[in-house]
Amino acid sequence: MPRSTSKTAPAVSSGTRSQPGIRPLHAAEGLSIAGVAEQAGVSVATVSRVLNGHENVRPATRDKVLAAIDSSGYRVNELARNLRTAESRLLLTMVPDVGNPFYAEIVRGIDSVARQHGYFMLLCDTGADPGRERSYFDLLRRRRADGAICLDPDTIQQALGEASGALPWVACCEFDPAVGVPYVGIDNYRAAGDAVRHLLARGHRRIGLINSDVGYLYARQRQQGYLDALSAAGITPQARWRMNLNSLDYEAGASAAVTLSEQPDAPSAIFAVSDTLAIGVIHGLRSVGKRVPDDVAVLGFDDISLAAQVDPPLTTVAQPMRELGETAARLLLQRLANPLANVPGVLLPHRLVIRGSA
Repeated sequence: MPRSTSKTAPAVSSGTRSQPGIRPLHAAEGLSIAGVAEQAGVSVATVSRVLNGHENVRPATRDKVLAAIDSSGYRVNELARNLRTAESRLLLTMVPDVGNPFYAEIVRGIDSVARQHGYFMLLCDTGADPGRERSYFDLLRRRRADGAICLDPDTIQQALGEASGALPWVACCEFDPAVGVPYVGIDNYRAAGDAVRHLLARGHRRIGLINSDVGYLYARQRQQGYLDALSAAGITPQARWRMNLNSLDYEAGASAAVTLSEQPDAPSAIFAVSDTLAIGVIHGLRSVGKRVPDDVAVLGFDDISLAAQVDPPLTTVAQPMRELGETAARLLLQRLANPLANVPGVLLPHRLVIRGSA
């Protein structure tokens, strides 16, 4: 959706009119946009560009203007500006499960960049439900929001792709390049292979996989990375070593670990596709008398803040969660600034963090 090119300065609550019972604002309490410009040592046009989230402002200049706005008490009349520009200054972030700590740092990254550019972020818990996601896309169609960042499964994105192709949104973590929207994520296939190769290097040959719902692209990619890494090492992957779950909760990981440990010739190492599952695996193994890593090694994925705090500390594949969110927000802002621009997809690097569990 094209953004307005209006150069009109945002309306201001100037505080210069006296009304009964209302004390007029002094300059220190609420400057005009001209006063903010004077205090920051820039032009009125530069202040306007900062307020409207334009990219063509140097970071140091933007910081100086924002500092002047904060110290002066300047307030933008959002309603008046929105009526002129047809902008809501609102970005949607659609998350399948707000209770999963993996998403928390991503959301912080999105919110940080959004605020730097004068946008508010609305967090939308879709529950990975296509109907709920469709209702959020309707907010874009009705221009109640300017853009959206979608973290829902790629299968949902594909289902909505044809109807939403002209809308301003980007995909984060889950993406299908064929949908034709900008995306940011990691190479899940390679990351899973790195995890399995680490366990192989530690001497493990019976490596189990506790996976998520294969309706998620990352689950399919990590499973394939696991299978191919074992095959490349001359190991025939055993179906009984693999479990696909419809939950990433700690309890689900604990229950799955107990099931795997009860098998004859049980895995000596378990790769779980999320840290929440892996932490549950550690507790589940402990509940049946298994020691980690002495009896069973455990390796997770994500590197959430709790991963380093459990006993033993969790070896895991770290995703750059904050950077994923920041990059997604920047891609969306690029698309809003120039709807016709070809905004490319981005793959960020992962890294293996070796701790005590494997």
